[in-house]
Amino acid sequence: MRTRIPLHRREFSSRAVAGLTALLLPLAAMVGLATPAEAAASATATYAKVSDWGSGFEGKWTVKNTGTTALSSWTVEWDFPSGTAVASAWDADVTSSGAHWTAKNKSWNGSLSPGASVTFGFNGTGSGAPSGCKLNGGSCDGGSLPGDNPPSAPGAPTASGVTDTSVKLTWTAAADDKGVKNYDVLRDGTTVATVAGTTHTDTGLSAGADYTYTVKARDTADQTGPQSAAVSVRTTGGGPGPDPGSRVKLGYFTEWGVYGRNYHVKNLVTSGSAAKITHINYAFGNVQNGRCTVGETFPAYEKAYTADQSVDGVADTWDQPLRGNFNQLKKLKAKYPHIKVLWSFGGWTWSGGFGQAVQNPTAFAQSCYDLLNDSRWAGLFDGIDLDWEYPNACGLSCDTSGPAAFKNMMQAMRAKFGGKLVTAAITADASNGGKIDAADYAGAAQYVDFYNVMTYDFFGAWAAQGPTAPHSPLTSYSGIPQQGFNSDAAIVKLKAKGVPGSKLNLGIGFYGRGWTGVTQSAPGGTATGPAPGKYEQGIDDYKELKGKCPATGTVAGTAYAHCGSQWWSYDTPATISGKMNYVKNQGLKGAFFWEFSGDTASGELANAVSAGLQ
Repeated sequence: MRTRIPLHRREFSSRAVAGLTALLLPLAAMVGLATPAEAAASATATYAKVSDWGSGFEGKWTVKNTGTTALSSWTVEWDFPSGTAVASAWDADVTSSGAHWTAKNKSWNGSLSPGASVTFGFNGTGSGAPSGCKLNGGSCDGGSLPGDNPPSAPGAPTASGVTDTSVKLTWTAAADDKGVKNYDVLRDGTTVATVAGTTHTDTGLSAGADYTYTVKARDTADQTGPQSAAVSVRTTGGGPGPDPGSRVKLGYFTEWGVYGRNYHVKNLVTSGSAAKITHINYAFGNVQNGRCTVGETFPAYEKAYTADQSVDGVADTWDQPLRGNFNQLKKLKAKYPHIKVLWSFGGWTWSGGFGQAVQNPTAFAQSCYDLLNDSRWAGLFDGIDLDWEYPNACGLSCDTSGPAAFKNMMQAMRAKFGGKLVTAAITADASNGGKIDAADYAGAAQYVDFYNVMTYDFFGAWAAQGPTAPHSPLTSYSGIPQQGFNSDAAIVKLKAKGVPGSKLNLGIGFYGRGWTGVTQSAPGGTATGPAPGKYEQGIDDYKELKGKCPATGTVAGTAYAHCGSQWWSYDTPATISGKMNYVKNQGLKGAFFWEFSGDTASGELANAVSAGLQ
């Protein structure tokens, strides 16, 4: 999905984290499907436009059985205007006859018990919206329960009275046209209580443990509404927190940085960053024809370094078997043996190959293992990082591998790499039905050492007229352009799905994103386009921004700057300190950043990450 300037791309890198703003287009509420003799069978069909990138879009249908008897199959029909069509689909068999489209259930998702629902999606071309919806031959505008809509989402629960083993939760009431009957309280995604009021005390918890709670309402017809926003709670007691020495402090080193940016492995030494970090992700290897392959051979292992450019002051010779970044990283590890180096594959530009690779995850894992252990650089890499943007969703291209593909890939990697590090960079899109929901990140978590959650690039000048907004907000704030697009929402959602906080690293961008034509200092202003940057419009390194457009305020845990007609957002040492406190308070594994060359010559941002995690 080419919707924004991406992060983790091969050039000028930044990472596309979240998808586009979700735009819901409901076409139906309760839909009667049956004949008068089968009045107990009824259902709803609802359409949502998940994202839109100008020339195309991603759509999603939800079919829900709202009756009292099971449905054995379903068929959704609709019409598109001229110029709009389905390009690819998943979780349904979609066909067309002219402008009329028909989606039939797969063999495994046709049966729906009362109250159950199923979704299917597609990537479309054009810009039109569906019309003339039919579900199992019936119209999509009512049936057995006319006018009885599901309840709204309750307010996010708040926690009080936290002890070693219990917590009191309170929330604001949901609304319903027929009245709310009770509320389901969910702990880490599982219902633990159903209560009539708007408060519940959860007991039997473990001391010093992390829990995530949400609430959803039930109406008098026993329809459930959407879940509330989540709250994370850590019980008291349980001994000391994570050992600071075990926290991850990881930075990405870009292969192409040796060109225009003139950033080399030796800069990690001269900046002092090498002494501050624990891991380096080398970006990127490619994924081609179902295999891991080298990205660019010249910077990786062919470029010759002079003595003054080399980590150890020794020049490369013309006939030595290994030169380039790989040789310099080996020298760095000899000088700083605590550093672990991982080879990261994919990224924004090269994620398109994962779909083919995961068709045979065992063979894919074998190819990666063989490449990392090539005799020319044997011993350099301590593990592998997979940066798939995004499984079962859209990035630069769209993937339809299904929600289990990511888990299958990580399982195969763990089986092959054994005790070596196996990690992944994953989306931070916590919007309802967003990219976190598209893949089984919780199921894959058992096979990874940690996830790098790409908590940046939520907003930027791909929305050329604004509104201006920080690209890496830690929390939500009044006026945020899209709910679910903030770091805390991503961490809370991943925890709620069952990913331990001890396997999550918070992402920090060593760069800013900006607009021009802005008159308003505070976030939310209008703009005329992307601000100029040294390498690319709309983005610039921290080392450039701190001087040319100093921060003038903070919002949602990150800084912003208004200078002349330009508006930028970026992290500073002070805001990074606040984010590192969040890492510790949430019991996370650590933090990572994209990428080293955006920092100052003295490594002040890398130092802020390290100091904040002591």
